[in-house]
Amino acid sequence: MTRHVAVTGAASGIGRALAAQLTARGDTVIGVDLAGAEVCADLSTPEGRREAADGIRERCGGVLDALVTCAGVAKPGRLMVSVNYFGTTELVTALRPELAAAEQPRVGAVGSISGTQPNDPRTVAACLAGDEAAALARADEVVALDEAQKLYPSTKAALAQWVRRTCVAPGWADAGIALNAVAPGVVLTPMSAALVDDERMLEVIRQAVPMPLNGHAAPEAVAHALGWLIAPENTHMTGQVVYVDGGAEVTLRGPEDF
Repeated sequence: MTRHVAVTGAASGIGRALAAQLTARGDTVIGVDLAGAEVCADLSTPEGRREAADGIRERCGGVLDALVTCAGVAKPGRLMVSVNYFGTTELVTALRPELAAAEQPRVGAVGSISGTQPNDPRTVAACLAGDEAAALARADEVVALDEAQKLYPSTKAALAQWVRRTCVAPGWADAGIALNAVAPGVVLTPMSAALVDDERMLEVIRQAVPMPLNGHAAPEAVAHALGWLIAPENTHMTGQVVYVDGGAEVTLRGPEDF
């Protein structure tokens, strides 16, 4: 049976790889991106998120089998808060009724190994409180404090916590909706190209995110993991953050932290 799967960030990177894999297995993919997708919308704004949700509803006929949020930004600043966190959580929440209408609904979110690294607790707290204005204001303060490098980990840590608190909340697991995330290490996408192409930065990355198993990942590797998380066969996994990181998380945190 053909499933309707919405994928944000579908025009490049992990989202593009996942869309290709899903199409190859017979699913109908509803891509969402700024351009070059079935639904063109800006997930950095509340209006854009509503446009994305409306576009997905129109194309899935009110029944959405799966939603995968791959859209994200890596340039330090307030856009990280709007896209990486609220661009995922608000869209997923808006489409909960359409997911609940499906027989085997699934949600997959793209987090990051950086969610385990030092972050800004006030940004995380504002995100989890659902206060986008406060989170954006705090992001500006973090940049002014010359600690912008903490914003990406903050948004990804908040997203992982949101997944874990939401997955068993009323209307999710009890409605059959499995909600999980992947946490990639370094993935070779256009978003990371400027970093990995710089030899000095590449060495910094290797130290910060050691990946002893097969090195830096192609986007297809992460897409395959997401494909299983949103497959009908995933009947009992929810609230999990699956590290697709070549062993980075274990290397950095050790075997005792699980």
